[in-house]
Amino acid sequence: MMTASNPANDLDAVAPLASQAILRYAPALHGELRLLSHSENATYLLHNSRRRSVMRVHRQAYHSFQEIASELAWLAALREEGLQVPDAIAGLDGQLIQQVELAGLGSRYVVLFDWIEGSEPSSHGLDASFRRLGAINARLHQQARRWHQPRDFTRMTWNHASMLGPEGHWGPWQQAPYLDEGARALIGEVVGVLGQRLADYGQGPERFGLIHADLRLANLLVQGEHTRIIDFDDCGLGWYLHDLAAALSFFEHHPELAQWIDNWLQGYCSQLALAAEDLAMLPTLIMQRRLQLLAWTGTHRGTAQVECLGREWVQQTLGLCRRYLDDGLRSVLAHGGY
Repeated sequence: MMTASNPANDLDAVAPLASQAILRYAPALHGELRLLSHSENATYLLHNSRRRSVMRVHRQAYHSFQEIASELAWLAALREEGLQVPDAIAGLDGQLIQQVELAGLGSRYVVLFDWIEGSEPSSHGLDASFRRLGAINARLHQQARRWHQPRDFTRMTWNHASMLGPEGHWGPWQQAPYLDEGARALIGEVVGVLGQRLADYGQGPERFGLIHADLRLANLLVQGEHTRIIDFDDCGLGWYLHDLAAALSFFEHHPELAQWIDNWLQGYCSQLALAAEDLAMLPTLIMQRRLQLLAWTGTHRGTAQVECLGREWVQQTLGLCRRYLDDGLRSVLAHGGY
């Protein structure tokens, strides 16, 4: 459930806390801060002439201490399997998670990570990029299925209720901008159909488990033959193929969507087989993700990400809703044969 203030109004409080947090770490890490991104958290580059690192200042009331510790535990387990993921840096007290408090600004959890070299996959070769993304996602799922989670492991659950219910993690979709009564009625009908189909699909361990939940191309860093995965802040329990839906975030209306899906699935199925029942659920999971993002726009008004989407993106969302009711978005599975 969203309990914190709109992140667009949050940076004035975050910047002084980030500056204070630097003092929790070894002097060799001290340097200047530069904001990299700001959504659920504020992420900064901390740099000096010798070293770079990434500081994540957590949003108030979004993740608990134990949830953050559980994310770091999964990252450590992934590194043991040879996957290249962020490595947290301990503070002077030996702790990976710091709690920083300033009078009048409250307290925040802070984690510092080693800088990871690499760049986002090229937008000029999206077929290969989506194949790479699908293959690395399958490796995450393989590890997640094998891994024995610590007894106190705690992460968000990404199911239908937590994405599109009235107490959803990103707020109620009804509060999204540019919606009139007719639009809300249309979306409400789609949400009902999604809920029934996902209930029928179920949450068995072969299809529902620990996922990244935001593994888009922007969260891959490529350097030569090395592929690194970043931004595990949304990781939690969900349908495995929600990760494919997340890979398409904000572009579910794109005319090349079916080709992107086809390439992602080629990469994924080179590592891990999928059942026909799983493939059949892809349109539903993609539609659900789009509406989850719609809910996100309502609780993130004023941020650069939401402002650049505008009314047209909401109208495209309504078009997807109509297509979903008409034909179930079957066209996204136009290729096949995995």
